[in-house]
Amino acid sequence: MMRFRHIAASAAILVWLLAPAAQSADTPQTPAAANSSDTYRELDLFGEVFERVRADYVDRVSDQHLIEAAINGMLSSLDPHSSYMNAKDFAEMQVQVQGEFGGLGIEVTMENGLVKVVSPIDGTPAAKAGLKPGDLIVAINGEPISGMSLNDAVEKMRGPIGSEIKLLIRRGNKEPFTVTLQRAAIKVQSVRSQLIDNDIAYIRISSFNEQADSGVHTAMKSLAVKSHDKLAGIVLDLRNNPGGLLDQAVAVANDFINQGEIVSTRGRHPDDAQRFDAKTGNDISRGLPMVVLINGGSASASEIVAGALQDHHRAVLVGTRSFGKGSVQTIIQLPGHGAIRLTTARYYTPSGRSIQATGIEPDIMVEPAKIERIATGTVTHESDLKGALKNTDASAATVPAAPPSKTPDKSAAPPAAADGDESATFGTADDYQLARAVDMLRGIALFGPKKAAH
Repeated sequence: MMRFRHIAASAAILVWLLAPAAQSADTPQTPAAANSSDTYRELDLFGEVFERVRADYVDRVSDQHLIEAAINGMLSSLDPHSSYMNAKDFAEMQVQVQGEFGGLGIEVTMENGLVKVVSPIDGTPAAKAGLKPGDLIVAINGEPISGMSLNDAVEKMRGPIGSEIKLLIRRGNKEPFTVTLQRAAIKVQSVRSQLIDNDIAYIRISSFNEQADSGVHTAMKSLAVKSHDKLAGIVLDLRNNPGGLLDQAVAVANDFINQGEIVSTRGRHPDDAQRFDAKTGNDISRGLPMVVLINGGSASASEIVAGALQDHHRAVLVGTRSFGKGSVQTIIQLPGHGAIRLTTARYYTPSGRSIQATGIEPDIMVEPAKIERIATGTVTHESDLKGALKNTDASAATVPAAPPSKTPDKSAAPPAAADGDESATFGTADDYQLARAVDMLRGIALFGPKKAAH
């Protein structure tokens, strides 16, 4: 509350500061007074520009619009994640955090004047259209993004459910292409799970909203029952997870870590530093081997979880380098108005590393790939040779019959994923990175220390 009161008071004295500051020419200036004098002159400049725009701009513009634009310009000039939200935007943000909102289902940020895709959310219009982390949105319905604020661009991407929107996308060095999407009501099911091969728990977290931690607990209980309490390992999938709530990230990390630091935050003032530690006895997996999948769409809260599990040697990270958003934003509500999203700290993994702009490197780099069955024709084995000795071992497995034809069975080959829709394969038989994660857990189960059945 002290922070809120301080901001409200600062806003209240702004009008007074806009007036010219009177000072006697004979009064010596201290450094602090000189700085204050400079601030007064800059605020005088703001007031002068404000009045000139009100009086002479070609169209009449409301004072509210001008002031909100000035505030947003001040905040957005600091970093890509600080911004101003008016009352409407703030209300929509609160709904989104709770797990249900309208739009395209896409997390974005600003980069070099363009809107950059951080991650599409599973099952949403953005994911179904094949948008990828790192894509740049160049234009919306033919209107160039250049010159828009991030909030303006996001507002243009919102609209009535069922209405269409066209985005001009630039992907790497390729020619820009247009994608047509249909807006929808976005209901984020933040946690999905399934049992792989009867003993591998696969848990995918698509965002860290208010249901993330409870969803992980529900998934673990359900998969343990389905496996008859014989789970051999866990794959935690954080690919294309753009982040979310810090407390949910800490809680999910604590689900698999029994002790020690999970994350720390350090702001401008030493007194504002915070450290979040695991609570003893909270490992709901009881030490099962873990693999965490990450990629360039894993950001913020996802990186907190991945970094904590990696630093504690609790899990092996597989995939590609994460997004690299190592900053913390605080939502500060302005009574009677909206709120500001202000970057207030950087976060650090338990080993003390900041991943801001560098991301988290996986322990094992595995690029996404398509799984295709390679036709090998008929292969001759020892058992096919005329007069081959019979295996007299009673425990020997029956040798399968050779295929009757040299023509490969194309129907048995898994279908390749559609180009540009990488997230469509997550958790399926075509998911190459997941297959490698499962292989790794199989190796750990074979050669690692034996664990008692749970």
